[in-house]
Amino acid sequence: MSIFDPHPTDSIAEFFDELANSLLEQGDMLSPAELHGCLCGLLGGGLSGGEEALLAELEQALDISLHGSLADAIGTLRSTAIESIGEGSFDFQPLLPEDELELSQRIEAMAQWCRGFLSGYAQARVKSEGQGKAVLPDSAEALRDFAAIAQAASDEEDEDEDSNAAEESYYELLEYLRVAAMNVMLDAGVGGDEPAPSSDDGRSLDE
Repeated sequence: MSIFDPHPTDSIAEFFDELANSLLEQGDMLSPAELHGCLCGLLGGGLSGGEEALLAELEQALDISLHGSLADAIGTLRSTAIESIGEGSFDFQPLLPEDELELSQRIEAMAQWCRGFLSGYAQARVKSEGQGKAVLPDSAEALRDFAAIAQAASDEEDEDEDSNAAEESYYELLEYLRVAAMNVMLDAGVGGDEPAPSSDDGRSLDE
């Protein structure tokens, strides 16, 4: 299966490298994580319009050009994100590298995803009818947390931290990111009106 197929498999992590190669072939050094984060941020910010509108705003927010098979892949990622939230499925997943990659690189990709989400969200708020309206409390909390996660890669690593504990912390953070992103998109009406599930501990990063 391929991310360029109209109906990719449930797990999108395996398509990270494929999308990275496609971006490089087009001359873009952009991370697939940041691209996917920006796409989801545009949806979460309430961007109106369909696939063409999304492509235009992605190009503006990330200063890139999307065309050909890469533009088709963006359409697939958009559909997958919407479908993974709709009808109570809640199996949305951020596009991040697979587990075989070093933890430090996965953390960096997570930070890139969050930076992309924040960029897309801000872009959508400027262009959509949501401009001037208050951000809902849950979404505002999630956006603050995304900003904190976006700084994770620049924080000094704890060399004494046990590797197993570090992996566990990563997956806890990933699950929080996954659920928080769904909540922001649901607040914008993406995928229907079903409330998203809570993360296991139900807390923000501040607690």
